[in-house]
Amino acid sequence: MVADQSVFILLTNTGTFLTRVIKSYTRAPYNHASISFDRELSELYSFGRKTPNNPLDGGFVKEDIKTGTYSRFPNTTCVIYELQVTDREVEKMKRVLHVFIRSRQKYMYNLLGLIGIALKEPVEFSNSYFCSQFVAEILQRSGIKIWNKLPALVTPDDFRQSDRFHLIYEGKLSEYDPQA
Repeated sequence: MVADQSVFILLTNTGTFLTRVIKSYTRAPYNHASISFDRELSELYSFGRKTPNNPLDGGFVKEDIKTGTYSRFPNTTCVIYELQVTDREVEKMKRVLHVFIRSRQKYMYNLLGLIGIALKEPVEFSNSYFCSQFVAEILQRSGIKIWNKLPALVTPDDFRQSDRFHLIYEGKLSEYDPQA
């Protein structure tokens, strides 16, 4: 495999109530995962809050590191990883992503899936994902096998623990400079 391109995985900790609850269980420093096809993170996708002020209205979202939910939490900490992939893998990932984009209204946040992780039993519903499940699903459906488990059991910390991802930044999200 000749890696021609990269995708970027952003893991964040906004410090919200839900993040603190998840963190108290996982003990992981970051509890939200997103995927981007550019180092600037201008095309950033995940499952999370659809509106910054309502943590209960969740689903498929295009995130923006300068506005939306992240602007409400200026002390958000993050880690950004790079995964080298082939042109063909990027093409497949973008095709899978466009299915989500085209039908974004029908997707919901898989809150019960978080309980499934705690129980080590996948809880899957059609059209329902949590953040790391979504990112793992994009990778898996594109033929990129990172873990020996279902996407419904992948946590944000699994990205941090995998040696397939190359660390490119850790710190405050608001201080991230893609040119550095």
